[in-house]
Formats: sequence, structure tokens, C-alpha cells
Amino acid sequence: MGASPDGKGNVGMGSTSGEKFANGTDLNMDIDEDDDVFDELVSVQELGEEFLRNFCRKAAVSFFNQYGLVSHQINSYNDFIKYGLQNTFDSFGEFVIHSGYDPSKKGEGDWRHARVKFGKVTVERPTFWAVTGGNELNMLPRHARLQNMTYSSRMKVTVELQVYTAKSVKSDKFKTGREEIVEEEIVHQDNREIIIGRIPVMVKSELCWMNEVEKSDCDFDHGGYFLIKGAEKIFIAQEQISLKRLWISNIQGWTVAYRSEVKRNRLIIRLVENSKVEYIKGGEKILTVFFLSIEIPVWILFFALGVRSDKEVVSLIDYGSSDSSITNILFASIRDADWKCRNFREESAALNHLDRLRKETRFPPEESVEECLGKYLFPSLKGFKQKARFLGYMVKSLLQAFTGHRKCDNRDDFRNKRLELAGELLEREMKVHIAHARRRMAKTLQRDLYADRTVRPIEHYLDASIVTNGLSRAFSTGAWSHPYKKMERISGVVANLGRANPLQTMVDLRKTRQQVQYTGKVGDARYPHPSHWGKVCFLSTPDGENCGLVKNLATTALVSTNIVKSVVESIVDTLFDSGMEKVVNDTSSSLDGKDKVFLNGEWVGVCEDSLFFAAELRRKRRRKELPYQVEIKRDEHKGEVRIFTDAGRILRPLLVVENLFKLKAFKGKENYAFQPLLDKGIVELIGAEEEEDCRTAWGIRYLLTEVEGKQPVKYTHCELDMSFLLGLSCGIIPFANHDHARRVLYQAQKHSQQAIGFSTTNPNIRVDTLSHQMYYPQRPLFHTMTADCLGKSGFPLGQNRLEPKPELYNGQNAIVAVNVHLGYNQEDSLVMNRASIERGMFRTEHVRSYKAEVDNKEIQEKRRKAEDIVNFGKTESKIGRVDSLDDDGFPYIGASLQSGDIVIGRFAESGADHGVKLKHTERGMVQKVVLSSNDDGKNFAVVSLRQVRSPCLGDKFSSMHGQKGVLGFLESHENFPFTTQGIVPDIVINPHAFPSRQTPGQLLEAALGKGIACGGSKRHATPFSTLSIDAITEQLHRAGFSRWGNERVYNGRTGEMVRSLIFMGPTFYQRLVHMAEDKVKFRNTGPVHPLTRQPVADRKRYGGIKFGEMERDCLIAHGASANLHERLFTLSDCSQMHVCQNCKNAANVIERTVAAGRKIRGPYCRVCQSGDEIVKVSVPYGAKLLCQELFSMGISLKFETQLC
Repeated sequence: MGASPDGKGNVGMGSTSGEKFANGTDLNMDIDEDDDVFDELVSVQELGEEFLRNFCRKAAVSFFNQYGLVSHQINSYNDFIKYGLQNTFDSFGEFVIHSGYDPSKKGEGDWRHARVKFGKVTVERPTFWAVTGGNELNMLPRHARLQNMTYSSRMKVTVELQVYTAKSVKSDKFKTGREEIVEEEIVHQDNREIIIGRIPVMVKSELCWMNEVEKSDCDFDHGGYFLIKGAEKIFIAQEQISLKRLWISNIQGWTVAYRSEVKRNRLIIRLVENSKVEYIKGGEKILTVFFLSIEIPVWILFFALGVRSDKEVVSLIDYGSSDSSITNILFASIRDADWKCRNFREESAALNHLDRLRKETRFPPEESVEECLGKYLFPSLKGFKQKARFLGYMVKSLLQAFTGHRKCDNRDDFRNKRLELAGELLEREMKVHIAHARRRMAKTLQRDLYADRTVRPIEHYLDASIVTNGLSRAFSTGAWSHPYKKMERISGVVANLGRANPLQTMVDLRKTRQQVQYTGKVGDARYPHPSHWGKVCFLSTPDGENCGLVKNLATTALVSTNIVKSVVESIVDTLFDSGMEKVVNDTSSSLDGKDKVFLNGEWVGVCEDSLFFAAELRRKRRRKELPYQVEIKRDEHKGEVRIFTDAGRILRPLLVVENLFKLKAFKGKENYAFQPLLDKGIVELIGAEEEEDCRTAWGIRYLLTEVEGKQPVKYTHCELDMSFLLGLSCGIIPFANHDHARRVLYQAQKHSQQAIGFSTTNPNIRVDTLSHQMYYPQRPLFHTMTADCLGKSGFPLGQNRLEPKPELYNGQNAIVAVNVHLGYNQEDSLVMNRASIERGMFRTEHVRSYKAEVDNKEIQEKRRKAEDIVNFGKTESKIGRVDSLDDDGFPYIGASLQSGDIVIGRFAESGADHGVKLKHTERGMVQKVVLSSNDDGKNFAVVSLRQVRSPCLGDKFSSMHGQKGVLGFLESHENFPFTTQGIVPDIVINPHAFPSRQTPGQLLEAALGKGIACGGSKRHATPFSTLSIDAITEQLHRAGFSRWGNERVYNGRTGEMVRSLIFMGPTFYQRLVHMAEDKVKFRNTGPVHPLTRQPVADRKRYGGIKFGEMERDCLIAHGASANLHERLFTLSDCSQMHVCQNCKNAANVIERTVAAGRKIRGPYCRVCQSGDEIVKVSVPYGAKLLCQELFSMGISLKFETQLC
């Protein structure tokens, strides 16, 4: 995968190590005839390390300028709209509808049939209908957000409808081959363009209006998401096994499978035991083929394809060595074929046997057996002899795996995986709904095919709402159609876009997910695999049940898109020009010494010298003669050259060492565009499989490292930067390689996505349910390669006039001292300076929106009674206060609302109150009121309440190194320790946080930040290429500080000098969304559940605090029985009941008649028929309820009572 750190190893050469030209150069490298290799190596030395480092940075900047971070989502959607949508409709083909059976019709002439076919599909741009103007307006994403609408565009498709009658007519058998033929007479023909439904539009795609504007609504918005009913939804890339290769496995017996999306094209060869006696294992092994739902002995299939003799079959399999076990398998397979079909070697006997098996299947295909073999068996190969050759190759692969000469395919290897993105997922879901619409159309059209009915225009039969509502439902619920199980749906495909901060938004858009049947035991799927290198981040993955299944793309990872069919055909021509030969259509000629060439898993030819062939193809790719997304892999062991052009492969940019001499032309240029670098072959995109053939240097310095005074190691490629191997959230952590991996994982996966920043720059035109914003967000003092390369050029602030990506960091630079302070910072607590907080440190704004909707007046008058109509407005309310509401039912801007106030007033004509009330602990100032309507006929109002929150005790904070802690004490400014310069820390963290957590990166960050703040020029803290300890300490020393960052401080309380030196420096801290105000739970008395009479659970409903079994165990261990009794009984559901001491049954309080006709009310035992000897006992109401419920089932409980 990469080079050894000392530059001496041969790691990553793959199958080509040791094969060289006469001048000593690897054939895998790009070789130009005009240039001598020695001159090229000298030129790399001449270019110099500094120039090459700067070039790598500029190349990375140009890469992100061209592709961005969400290009894989947008490109896949654009490809679907351009080509995939048309292919989806074309895949349905012609649809024939027969009229229903009519017993009154005697002859055949009156029966009418219909033929429906889809044609060209067009997609408009998103629009919506304005009721007031009566015309269509352009729908922008902000309209969809504010009006809770789906950002979608209309799909139109040309539909051809033919209604015809069919008659059987006698014909000349010598001409047609049949005695009767069916003549069709067209009765009615219709060809028109109709609306088939609406398809959701991805923001910033080619269909979106925001694609053309110079400045979008939000500076941080890169698109890549959908708007469904006002909510932002994204696709999580789905990892699926690639269908573009033979799949050899030994999970349920030895099998080799030719897999395809079309079910009838699939073929499996299985090595099974042929036991003569049932239920006894250990028989001889034979080869059988599963094809078209039938099981065929492999020998019969060979002879059906035109092979003449057993010797030819063995030569086609071409196993090579004379292994007795293989010979036994072949002989057993011949005997099995003989037993099942005696004369299969005779002409057409094998075909007749196949035909008989085909007809016995449940759903036999309509075609003849020859047509089935030509159409469904290896459809890319036309000749039967070519198909026989490929079948022989499959058998050889299986036998090699069985004897251990070939490995089984690993389902966790990324070369065997493809990522399904918007294109593939939408195509799958669209097919389900179009098929549904066609079935519905067939039912309704069938009724109008009777002779006495007229066929109406086609739009009366095709219901556009099926596709529209089906897609909307799939996005809203997240239940997406299963890749191969028709009736099932899977979750985890669609997710809500996180908006806590811009980094979380970016990370969500770059997630991948592997679907597994059971989240329990999934083998090695959760572990990192060597093929993850550079493609997915090997650190950032969630903890819990999705650990290792949900991954994040590496920073420079791209996902390939489909290459157009015409381009693929031109690629095949290029292959022939480069030395590929055609597959001969016979079974006699030998292919010894020739390697097979596969294009997307299909056998397209053979080549004599695969080493030269692969090198030639790579050279043509670097000269733009092949598309840059093409992946070329030479597999010497298997004798194959595999070329891939399909979608879903992860690619990443690497420098081509051989072409670095071309950089002389770029010297002196400030900025580069990425496309010219690709065109000149200086940078190329490498896939997971091709990377096995590369020897990649980990950085520029490895290219220039001398080995024993000789010329440098022959590297083929070089990384742009080692930090690009990590994901986005890991690559911006300073000194991440110095920290324990678990702490980096915490920061990357949890803390960075919970940090409060400035999520959007358009909060005025958004109504999010809950959002946080920091008042004074800052950039950190340090720089990282990832943040620099993603930054905006043209700013005078940053290094090389580049402003680092500010929105990726969400926090502030605080002066942090490592010290104990009065015991208030034990166990990860923090002590903060009250004066700093009063000046605005970590002050945030918390905005919560409340929504209510009513039916539109035009619609509601028709449907409902007048007294049930609900409108917005102010009315006297029994459920809350309405002091802040205006007459229209909405509060005025700036109104201060507290818990119990009505935030949106609604009432029915009958007087019933439907207002929205603020729950317990909810409060705030009214920031904005939005009144709008959506396309479902609803008017709705949104009121946003704002709270300003300064840090208080219990709020959670975290550094960039997973050091999380809560605020334990707010100390006044004058009591804090101060340095000789008069600097007082903002935060004091406990020194015990570092040794066991193993996060020296935070100490290095503080030391580097201190040097930068004093004017130091060394600012980079990029993972894997960080500054040395000596460089950091030297920078501090030049600034006049102690080399190790320690400072002399004075006690703020006494003014005395503290004996020990204190480590102090600026550190980047984040405020997380977990705040004490949102979690605090308190109550004296409050509501109880009507059934159990125990306090309710919900905090917002003024509920009680749960006292569970483990808390009970603690009190039992302490022996605090009185406290336990009070907690579980007195303060919960204390109640009383009556028990009869005679019969021990529960007594009831009833009203009964006594002597002299008087009526008295009191306890009475119905069993004893007596009111004497009844005592009152205290029991939990839950026990009393259980007694009554059991009594209703005929079970009586008896109670033993004692005086206490």
C-alpha cells in the first residue's frame, strides 16, 4: 500500500516486483521514449524539496477547488439525471395489456389489446404554482425550507399507446415456418408527452437554480442534500459487493459465480459431493452448474456449447498441473453427466437434455434453448465457442481455489466493493414506483379495452402521484427498497442532515455504510482492512452497534461515475490499438502464454505481453487518450489484466514520480488548475485495485532519501500529504499522531460534531427546530494541511495568502493552565475565569422554533363542520397565559415568554383552545414569527425563541484532543494565579487528565500556540508531518519563555509566589451542545400518571426523577431504610386500603343499610358479610392496582396484617 518508513522496503509493488527493462526502470511506471530515466531522477533532485512541498500544497488546493468535498454526491445525481433516468424507463421495454375476459364474445376478432412503451424522458427545473398571480415561479431551496415543501421538479415522458386487434391467419409454412401467424390491425394510436411524477432535486446539482448563482444563500452550503417537506435529507453511501468480477467463495461449499444485475444472466458452478447413498457425506466431488433455475452437469453444458470431445473440455479448463484430486473431480463429473444423460456426446443430445430441464422449471423462458444460451449465458460473448472458453476459465478458477493455488475473494476488500450513491439508489427506488404505476395503468386500461368502451388519453391511466408520493415517502421514512429482495425495505440509506456546525454537515455528507443482516456477529466487517488506506478514514467510526460498519471517506477520496457507453466502446478500440487480440471463436486453438483482458468483468480479449500492455494503457491514460477514471490492474499470478470503468469505485490523487520533471514548466506560477495536472500525467487518480501495483512514497522526503550512497528507491507514486489519509474531522486535529487513537476518535466522531459554532450564514431565512450559534467564533492559532488546502485564496491573513477553512473549527482560543485549583477540577472538571465569561467567552445563542398548522380556508369549508374549523387568534385560555399575544394569535417580536405561556394562539369556532404552550423549563425572547403555507393545503406558523447562554456550572467543554470535562467552578478574576507578565488563565485543567489519557498532543498544541502568539513563524501542526519537539521548544525559547512552556505564577489570593512552575499556553477549546439548563430536572409536587398514580417520567411535563433498581441497591447497601421507604413509597404512590383480619381479603368502602333502615358508608367485607375486624393499611398504589386487576381475573390475594 505504501512505502516503508525508511525508504528501503519493496512494500506495495504487488505482482510486478522484480520485472524491469534493461535500464532498470519498473515497467509499471510511465515511460517516455524521449527522456532518459537518469535525467528524470536528477530533475527531481534539482526541483528541490521545498518546491515540491509547495507544489503538493498547491495541487491539493486545486484539487479541492475543482472537486470540493461533496462532488461524489452531486456527480452521481447529475449522472442519473443525464443518463440513468432514461435508462430506468428504457429498462421496462414494451408492455402488452390484454382485455378482460368477456363471455358474450364468441369470435376472436373483437378482442382488443394494448401496447404501451415509454420514450424520451425530460426533467424540468423546480417550479411551484403561485395562487395569487396564477403563474409558475422558480422554486429555490429557501422556498422549500420556509414553506415545508419538497424541492422537486416535474418529470415528463413520451408514452406511445397502440390499441390493436389480433387475428390468426393461415400462412405458407415454407415461407414463415408456421402454419398460422397472428396479424395485428391497429385500431387506435396515441403518442404524447405526459407528466409521470416529480423527482426530488439535489441542491447545487445541475437541475438546481443555485448551481448558476455566484453567491448562494449560505457561504458554508456546498449542496449535496435534498429538501423533503422542508427537512434536509442526505444519502449515506451504501457499500455493496461488486458484480463486475467472478466471485469465488467457500462459505457454503466451493462455488464460483458469474454475477449480474439481471437474474437470468447469473451462473454458478458448484463443487458438490455426489454421494450414492442419501444422508451419507464423503462421496466423490463433481462440478455442477446452476443456470436459469436448473442444475446441469458441467460436461453436458460444455457439449451443448459445441465442444466435440472430452479432451477439448480438459484443454479448455487448462488446469496445468497433473493433480490426482483434480483428475478425480473431472472423471467424477464425466460419470455424473453420463448417468444423467447417456448420449450427451451425440449431436444436439445435450441441447435436448437442457431443453427438457428448462421446460420442467416453474417459469420456463419463452425462448428456445439455443436462444437462451445465446442471450443469457455470458451475454457479452457472442460465439458459443467463446462462451465455452469462459466456462472453462471459471472451472479452472474454482479448481485452483479448491487446491489452494488461488485465494477466495474477500468481501471486506475495497476492490470488491462499490459505493451506491444517489444515482444507483434513486434508480432502484424509481423502478419500484414506475412498476407500480404500470400495474395500476394495466388494471384501469383493461376495463376500457372492451368493445363498447372508448380508450381515453394515456394520462387518465398513468397516475403521476404514485411516483411522486412513493419517492417522498421513501425519503421521509428512510425505508428504501432492498438491493435484491423485492418486497423488503432497508433502513440507514437516508438520514437527516446534521446542522450543529458546518463540520458536522460535511462529515454527514461523506459517510459510508455497510449493510449487514445481523449487527451481532459480522466477522471481520468491523475491522480496518489494508485496502482502506487512503480511501476511508481508519479512525473515525461511531461507537456502539455501528462501529466499523459506518465509515468516513478520506479527505481526498473521490467516487467514480459511470462512463458513457460510446466512450466504453472507444476504450475497447484503444485496447486493440495497444496490443490486445480478439478472443477466437473456436475450442481447438491454445491460449498458452497469453493473459486474459477483462473490461468491467467481461472478457474482451487476450494479450501476449501483459506487462507492456498495462504500461502502455497507463501511458495513454496519462496522455488523455483514456478517461482519467479508468483503473488498470495487472494480475500476474492469475494471468489477467483487469480494467474498470464502472461507478462507485473510490479513487484518490497521487503524484506520478516519473512525470515530476514536467513541473519545470510550472515553476514561478502561483496557482495551478487541477485538470492540467491530470492531463499532463503529473497527478493521476488511483483506485483500490491498481494501488496494489504501485510503490507509493509517504512524502516528498522519501523520494530524495539516499540509500547507501546509491540512487534513491524507485517509487512509482507519491502521497500529496500523509494527513489526507485521514477523514475530514481527523485531519484537522493538531498533533493527532501524538495522541492515543481512542481520544482522536472521540474528538473526530463526537466532540467535533457536537461543538457549537456558526452553522449557517442565512439564519434569517431558516426555521430550524433547534440551533445554536457562538457569538465570537475564532480560528485556532495553529495550521493544518487539510484546513489550509480547503481555505479561500486571496486573503492577506493566512500563510501564502490563504485563509484556513474557518468553519471547520468551532470554538475559541483560551489560555489554559495545567494546575489543581481548590479541588474544583477533579475528575475532568474545569475551573473557569468568571471575568472571561462576562467578557463574552463561550457565549452562545440558543434558538428553538415552535410550529403549529391550520387547514387552508378554501379547503376546510368544504370538508368540516363550521364549529370544528381551527384558526390562529387570541382567546382567553385556561391552559396558559396569553399576555404576550397580539390579536392575530402570535407574540410580538422581542416578547419575553416564560414556562406556561401560550406561544401560538389557536382556537376553534366552538371555543375549544388549541394553543401551543411552553413546557416546563422552556423560555426565551421572540426572535422571529413566520406565517406561511405549503402545497398540502395547510397554513402554518413558526415562532422562534432566542436564549443567550453564558457558560454555567455543569456545561460540557472539550479540547481538540478528546479531553472532555464539565465546568466545576467559576472563580473570580482576582483569585486566579497570574504570571509575571500579568496573564491570568481562562481555564484551569487538572494535570491528572494527561497521563492515563495519553494525549501529549494537547501540551504540544499549547506550546506551539504560545510560540505563534509571540510572533513565531512555525505554525503547522498537521498530523504525520508535525514539527519536532526541538523546533517547538526553540521557537518558545526565542520568544523569551521557558523551553518547556512552564511559567512562574503568583497566588491570586495571597500574592505569594507559587513554588512550582505551571505549564500554561493558548489551547483551542470547544463548547458542546450538552448544557446543564437542558438537563436539569427538579420538582416538588407535580402531575401523576392517572393509572398508576406514580409521578410521570417526562422532564418537560414536570415529571419526577427516576429512582431505579440500581439506586435502590445503593441505599440498601448503605442501610438507609428510612430514606428508601420515603423515596419509593411516601414520595411516589403512597395510598391506603382496607383489609379484613378474619378472611385476610381486601375490603371495600360501600354504602349499606343497617338496622332501623339507616344507611351508613364505611368499610365492609363482602366475604365475611361483616364490617368488624377491618383495619386500614398503607400500601403502594401499584400493589393495590395489581390486587384489583388480579381480582378481575378471578384471582384473590390474601393480606397478612401486623400492628406496627
